[in-house]
Amino acid sequence: MASERIRLGPFVLDVSRYELTCAGKPVRMERIPMDLLILLVRENGKLVSRDEIIDRLWGKGLYFDTDNSINTAIRKIRRALGENPEKPQYIETVQGKGYRFKGRIPAAPKITPPPIDTERPRIMLVVLPFENLSGDPGQEYFSDGLTEETITRLGKMSPNRLGVIARTSSMAYKRTDKTVARIGEELGVDYVLEGSVRREPNRIRVTAQLIRVQDQIHLWAESFDRPPQSILDIHGELGAAIAAQVKLKLTPEEQQQLLSPQRKKQEAYDYYLHGRYHWARLTPVELLKAAEYFRKATQCDPEYALAYSGLADTLAAAITSEVPSKEAFPEAKAAIATALELDPDSAEAHNTDASIKFWFDWDFDGAEAAARKAISLNSNYSLAHLYLAHVLSNVGRHEEALATIQQARVLDPFSLISNTMYGQFLYHAGQLEESIQQLRATLDMEWRFWIAHICLAKSYEQQGMYSDALAACEAAGEFSGGNSETLSLAGYVHAVSGEKAKAEAKIQQLLEQKAKRYVPPYSLALVFAGLQESETALHWLDQAFEDRDVHMPFLLDHKWNGLRSKRQFRQILSRVGFSISNGGS
Repeated sequence: MASERIRLGPFVLDVSRYELTCAGKPVRMERIPMDLLILLVRENGKLVSRDEIIDRLWGKGLYFDTDNSINTAIRKIRRALGENPEKPQYIETVQGKGYRFKGRIPAAPKITPPPIDTERPRIMLVVLPFENLSGDPGQEYFSDGLTEETITRLGKMSPNRLGVIARTSSMAYKRTDKTVARIGEELGVDYVLEGSVRREPNRIRVTAQLIRVQDQIHLWAESFDRPPQSILDIHGELGAAIAAQVKLKLTPEEQQQLLSPQRKKQEAYDYYLHGRYHWARLTPVELLKAAEYFRKATQCDPEYALAYSGLADTLAAAITSEVPSKEAFPEAKAAIATALELDPDSAEAHNTDASIKFWFDWDFDGAEAAARKAISLNSNYSLAHLYLAHVLSNVGRHEEALATIQQARVLDPFSLISNTMYGQFLYHAGQLEESIQQLRATLDMEWRFWIAHICLAKSYEQQGMYSDALAACEAAGEFSGGNSETLSLAGYVHAVSGEKAKAEAKIQQLLEQKAKRYVPPYSLALVFAGLQESETALHWLDQAFEDRDVHMPFLLDHKWNGLRSKRQFRQILSRVGFSISNGGS
């Protein structure tokens, strides 16, 4: 079999790992049912007789009730797959003959980081999540925050010569039992830093050790006992020790930056760590909590640049929960202006500035410049590569975008958003089959990630795979909590596939939502565009412009091709910041 990973609807059977998962979570199955499932799948639709099952699973010459054992195994397989025996989707019973597998879908690709050149000039390092030894689950925010701070500080140490894996991919190994060798292989790193933290009222104890992946030799280990107000200074000692062990000679400027003391008020820092902890979860409720913690940090320490940057980041991220732009972005713009004034050399602040220029100002040149500035300050900052790629893709510079997003994926190979955006940028570039494959692989990592479902729906629609597109929209709607984009895209699919009444029903649903909460005008415009009701679509696009609707940077999408000859549409394009020459394909 060419691949040992097979997709079964929401399930993935990984034969090489002897594992069945659903939405990324293991599904418990005993040995005999698992062996039988693998046998049936590998036969790829061929009828497998009961005698053959007995021979393959138990061998010949057995004298116990194998018929009953087969029936039990089939029943357990169907229960695990949630299958109705009366209407089987996967396992077909051929009375008096045996069974065949009928639900096979092409192999599910694995997410793998882009290949790293063996002659690469950079050493690659991953900081594994610090283990919380405090005995208090409420202190997880602190151990996670210390991990992120370590990643950030080491990433800035000598970014052209030392690559540091980003937070998202690091956190995938929290409480892992994988070996250093396995982690090194999966991430493509040369060294692993692991450690623990114990927080007490007046002392913080941190232990750390550096391990070389090649031979799993522990090169260095150290313990740090510090009062809370001095905890951030350990990163200078950590960085110096790591540089010495990996033979990385720091310039005088790099040494000065690494060893410069970090002066932050302890209370403000604690609020900041709470904010990052909640921000990383990226749900509407968690983003509200994050914003409050970042505000508390700025109130406690008005000169805390990263706290302002975190607040702006959080407010910009709120667009996924359809907060009106005019409510979120003024505060975000003020926060990022303060952050840049306090620390003009902050890669994080420049990248957040890029996101605000992209989503709210529609200043694509300014967004590109800000993202490039962030990369110049810290080339290990994966989100800066992601945002630069986003800008390039949305203005039609597809080859540059696809090259740029690869660097984000090297630094953060398990990031759901980076892998989803790679799929979206392939879609923008017209590489639809590759886009579908990439987005399916992303959903194998986390089935509930709604943004991957909605992007997959777009690729399905352009391929004319309308039923698949509608199924993806339905999943996106379920996992997003009812984001209007899922209704809008489903309405567009119904419209272009000739189901006018169903498209109009989606418009009615959107209008009913609009009576209760904010619905981006772009969402309504899209369905009317699919119905070829140009004047109504343009009316809603005008409203989207007035609302500073964050979807307007997607006007080069093929779904607007029917309006491109309209003078009013070309005027909207120009006002949003697109040149008429790149007005879409």
